[in-house]
Amino acid sequence: MFRNKYQKGFFTIFYSIGSSPLSIWQTHVKNGHIKRILDNDVNSMALEILGTNVATTYIITPRDPKQSLGVKLPFLVLLVKNMRKLFTFEVQILDDKGFNRRFRVSNFQCTTRVKPFCTFMPLGLAPGWNQIQFNLADFTRRAYGTNYMETVRIEIHANVRIRRIYFTDRLYPEDDLPNEYRLMTSAKASKKDEPGARPPSPEKLCPAPCASIKSAH
Repeated sequence: MFRNKYQKGFFTIFYSIGSSPLSIWQTHVKNGHIKRILDNDVNSMALEILGTNVATTYIITPRDPKQSLGVKLPFLVLLVKNMRKLFTFEVQILDDKGFNRRFRVSNFQCTTRVKPFCTFMPLGLAPGWNQIQFNLADFTRRAYGTNYMETVRIEIHANVRIRRIYFTDRLYPEDDLPNEYRLMTSAKASKKDEPGARPPSPEKLCPAPCASIKSAH
């Protein structure tokens, strides 16, 4: 989809503001809902994905399973709200060996499991809104001993609220982020972020965290 697009700095694939935030996403709903609502904490619209079963209510991009996102930027950032329910998301990447690998992250996974083509990872979220920073290049190297080439596909499952999903070429300090990319905007953006809860940092992959989470209250 975006392999031939200019990619530098910030590259957004979902933003809850606008007329068609799900234009490149396919939705699947069973015993739940996917809708935009006004979130009072950020005073902004957010996409809410709620369902009784995380496996059957989700959004996925690209729409065409034969396509690849083709995003080469190595850092994935998600601005999400902890709904205090089961939540999972999955990122599929292509490495330099030509293999598709998947990282499945959830708040109900207790331990990290690395399989040949899928790594299962635990996720801890602080109350309220969180910024998940996911170093795809580092995870690919540590889990599979290969190099990250591009992101192929992303699935976001229930239960969560999403404000923005984007890629970056590096991790930017909060002061260098445009206001609309920050965890909290306007007056709330000046509040100092408190440390997040348990990030997806599997001990089997590395001794230090490969991803980080910021929280805002």
